[in-house]
Amino acid sequence: MTQNSIFNAGLDKNPANFQPLTPLTFLERAASVYPDRTAIIHGSLRRSYRDFAARTRRLASALARRGIGQGDTVAVLLANTPAMLECHYGVPMSGAVLNTLNTRLDAAIIAFSLDHGEAKVVITDREFSKIMKPALALAKVKPMVIDYDDPEFTGEGELIGSLDYEALIAEGSEDYQRTTPHDEWDAIALNYTSGTTGNPKGVVYHHRGAYLLAQGNIVTCGMGKHPVYLWTLPMFHCNGWCFPWSISVVAGTHVCLRYVRAKAMFDAIADYGVTHLCGAPIVMSTLINAPEHEKRPLPHRVEFFTAAAPPPEAVLAGMRDAGFNVTHIYGLTETYGPSVVNDWHQEWDLLDGAAQASKKARQGVRYLPLEHVDVMDPETMVPVARDGEMLGEVMFRGNVVMKGYLKNQTATDEAFAGGWFHSGDLGVIYPDGYIQLKDRSKDIIISGGENISSIEVEDALFKHPAVQSAAVVARPDEKWGETPCAFVELKPEANATEADIIAWCRSQLAGYKVPRMVVFIEIPKTSTGKIQKFKLRDLAKTL
Repeated sequence: MTQNSIFNAGLDKNPANFQPLTPLTFLERAASVYPDRTAIIHGSLRRSYRDFAARTRRLASALARRGIGQGDTVAVLLANTPAMLECHYGVPMSGAVLNTLNTRLDAAIIAFSLDHGEAKVVITDREFSKIMKPALALAKVKPMVIDYDDPEFTGEGELIGSLDYEALIAEGSEDYQRTTPHDEWDAIALNYTSGTTGNPKGVVYHHRGAYLLAQGNIVTCGMGKHPVYLWTLPMFHCNGWCFPWSISVVAGTHVCLRYVRAKAMFDAIADYGVTHLCGAPIVMSTLINAPEHEKRPLPHRVEFFTAAAPPPEAVLAGMRDAGFNVTHIYGLTETYGPSVVNDWHQEWDLLDGAAQASKKARQGVRYLPLEHVDVMDPETMVPVARDGEMLGEVMFRGNVVMKGYLKNQTATDEAFAGGWFHSGDLGVIYPDGYIQLKDRSKDIIISGGENISSIEVEDALFKHPAVQSAAVVARPDEKWGETPCAFVELKPEANATEADIIAWCRSQLAGYKVPRMVVFIEIPKTSTGKIQKFKLRDLAKTL
């Protein structure tokens, strides 16, 4: 008898030694251990963990009573509000799958998402009725529509549903006991990619991955007991990087922020003692470029976690001076949000500003719950040399990678070719194992046979004192094939000419990498702050 069979014989899984992993247990524990602790702050509202948990049970119960159950989709179009937090627990508690919709998409894409996900229920904020109403008219599905009327919203909007959210909550029972998930591989959430070309793809998360990534956030962000987390990152984006579930692990406080404005952020940090927040580089820019009368002294050093493009050196310096410690993280919708972190080494504190910024700009190493991340040749599936120079595709393996794309087997198979998830991001890996992105595969500029990293050119642009935001794309060129074209957004009250910017880049970069054209515009961004390069590529072709 082999050793393996000795340790397997009669030692089977049973309810006493095996339970499906799910982040729903985090709130149950927090409410049991810290029932009176404040879980949610939203304007004048203060909600304890006892009440937070009770409302999620009521929501699950009400959905179940209306026939919503295992595998049904509940779509929500909500801002960063208490209702959005409740849906992250109450919807999967009923067995249903939560589909958080991007509040800045147009009606046609919302309608596609409702149809593709086969939504049975839609919960929509009054502010977004102008999007949801025409989307419902376009959609083939006819879900039950629930209105959420947030007291903090004072603008215009109509109620378009058959029932109010609070009335739905009132239908449910606090005694509701979840029986799900039956399997930790069951779907917990559905997230649609940005869909810059064609229809978006539906990324399916499972309970196991959400459980692991949510705990990974706590470890990665160094969150002790009772952190105060400010919601500047949209909760619709990768389920808020799983932080709606994470904060319950340590019985922290969610500070909801309906609108990301400098004064509101500084007020929340000062008034509530915010310890952590996440956001795209645009959030950092909003903070450090705020008028002095909107700023307030920070009560302590605040941890800020940012993804998207590497933070430019000037922005990092500005955040440090303002009292924020910035950590760069990286991931995709398909990896539940961030799954790579630039873990900092204490000895790097001794480096000068430029050297520190160079270290900070790297995406880093894998999150604890991710098993593997590497940079590989997508053709041979062989890892590239760890020299910080050889370019390859960043690939992932592990339990915090999506189940796959909903109803899209071809895209799923392509994404998982060779037993790795293909990110589409190009990067390098250094001898110490830290990876650094160089570009999206479609964003590399090939000029006269030379590869130019748009990120490298953008980093040079960001160092210019007048530049607030910048993006570089390829512009067709008869001689060179394509050349870099820079789109620049200047800081308020700042001035610079095209010649100024080109001269600056020439002092920072090799000659062939210098933009041949500079366009001053307001740079288009997604709702999560990512620059929409596909629009800029189209524009560059017309210049």
